[in-house]
Amino acid sequence: MKLILTRHGLTEENIANIIQGHLPGKLSAKGKKQAKKVALRLKGEKIDFIYSSDLARSSDTAKEIAKFHPNTPIKFVKELRERYLAEFQGKKKSTFDKQSKNVETLKKMFNRAKTFLHKIISKHHKDTILFVGHNGINKALIAVITGKRYGDIAAIESQHNTSVSIFEIDEDKNHKIHLLNCIKHLD
Repeated sequence: MKLILTRHGLTEENIANIIQGHLPGKLSAKGKKQAKKVALRLKGEKIDFIYSSDLARSSDTAKEIAKFHPNTPIKFVKELRERYLAEFQGKKKSTFDKQSKNVETLKKMFNRAKTFLHKIISKHHKDTILFVGHNGINKALIAVITGKRYGDIAAIESQHNTSVSIFEIDEDKNHKIHLLNCIKHLD
């Protein structure tokens, strides 16, 4: 399976340093331009299926990409949502408390990513799949793909808005990285 992984465009909340988590998020003017640029970049890719987070900032980015792939099925799923950040959602990043009991742990997010990825690998093992997600869940997916543990998520480079990563994954869950966190389409 070939997996193309991207993150949503820049949001108003990103600009204001507001924690989004499961909030929908609104693409900023720059974020909308980024979504159009990543759509153009992926225009020539053969994409068999698109899976996107159901949160607006990712689904709006996915819909932009899908304009160039009108016959490609698209599914909006909770599994690709950003990490749930409980009472901190909608507040400034400076208020975040990693010790909060209500926040989705890195381990839970990692397991969510792992379960979803393995389901998609078995369903689409010969296809090219696009995932449109968020920084945290994308880092968790990269950790799963590269055989790391949930404790390694924080060490993975933050995923740029609309960055493109491309992986080849076989049914034995071996991987090959073709591209990682690339934003040359934004130049």
